[in-house]
Amino acid sequence: MVPAREPVPVRVSILFLAGLQAGMVAAFWMLVWLGISAMWMQRSFWSPANIMATVFHGERAIRPGLASTTPSGIALYLIIYSLLGAAFALAVRQRLTGLGTLLASILFSLAWYWLWFRVLALHFMPLVWLLHTERSTEFGHVIFGALLARFGDYLPRAHVETPVAVQAEAAD
Repeated sequence: MVPAREPVPVRVSILFLAGLQAGMVAAFWMLVWLGISAMWMQRSFWSPANIMATVFHGERAIRPGLASTTPSGIALYLIIYSLLGAAFALAVRQRLTGLGTLLASILFSLAWYWLWFRVLALHFMPLVWLLHTERSTEFGHVIFGALLARFGDYLPRAHVETPVAVQAEAAD
């Protein structure tokens, strides 16, 4: 017999770290999608990271392929989206069902896409706004949101011990 697992009341710091981890994993897979979709459009796998690197390096970050500025674009994606994961985990906690958390996280990530790429980039990061591919970036945010909903998997679980008599029966 397998011991049952129940959710434990979680401290804010543990919830923050679980959201941070879920955000990092989700951002990684979003970047993989963005790279693959860039290759479909006859661009470099590193184009999305290079475009985000323009925040720090301006137009000299636009290079075909892996460049010295690419890691700063990757880092910006990972830092921002990890913090978004932590913010989402703190806001939602464990209040919603699994499907509710999934829907809320996808809406959250699409709202972030609209704020980051359509509002802030338009005014403060014009190269990001001009050069990002809209449809694949939107779908990348759906991927991010779907994976972000799994932040509860990174929370600790309590193991409910089975009585000794039940364990003895299971052994026979």
